Amino acid sequence: MTRSPTISALFLDIGGVLLTNGWDHNMRARAADQFGLDYEEMNERHHLTFNTYEAGKLSLDEYLNRIVFYEKRSFSREEFKSFMYAQSQPFQEMIRLMTELKGRHGLRIAAVSNEGRELTTYRVQQFQLGMFIDFFISSCFVHYRKPHADIYQIALDIAQVRPEDVAYIDDRAMFVDVARGLGIHGILHKDYETTQKALKTMGLSLRN
Repeated sequence: MTRSPTISALFLDIGGVLLTNGWDHNMRARAADQFGLDYEEMNERHHLTFNTYEAGKLSLDEYLNRIVFYEKRSFSREEFKSFMYAQSQPFQEMIRLMTELKGRHGLRIAAVSNEGRELTTYRVQQFQLGMFIDFFISSCFVHYRKPHADIYQIALDIAQVRPEDVAYIDDRAMFVDVARGLGIHGILHKDYETTQKALKTMGLSLRN
């Protein structure tokens, strides 16, 4: 009989798991429509520079200078940023599940995410993620982006846990595969129900 692993820590992606994505192609398309921008041009500029922003090498204002405000606009920078922030919405079931599992099993929880500094700060504060997340290993803080293995190693070092004691939840298959390559138990997040079941097989449930 195969024994369940003993999990003492959870590593979680934020966008796609706990919250909607911070600034994905659907949101950029809505922004282009809302502000009368050329989506294709904005999207090309985005792809040329967004990785640099997520790695903490650009501020949000510098990023927006490159993709939107490289010419005069009829709207303000603050209007555009407010629109960006408003795209973030919580997945309440997942937040509640993580909070309750932490309380029941005494888990350490770390967010391991690719996000820029201003979006990270807004999302953490707006949705009170610090109420159940102990460590925020964001690409903008550590200057490594998933799927670079170093971001997971940093999370292990900060949380002071062994890979075999960690379950990692992400909605991107490649990121899960990289974590598994380090010996971390990976869960590919598709929806609340399947992730809850996967956690249960690892001994993490809300009931006996």
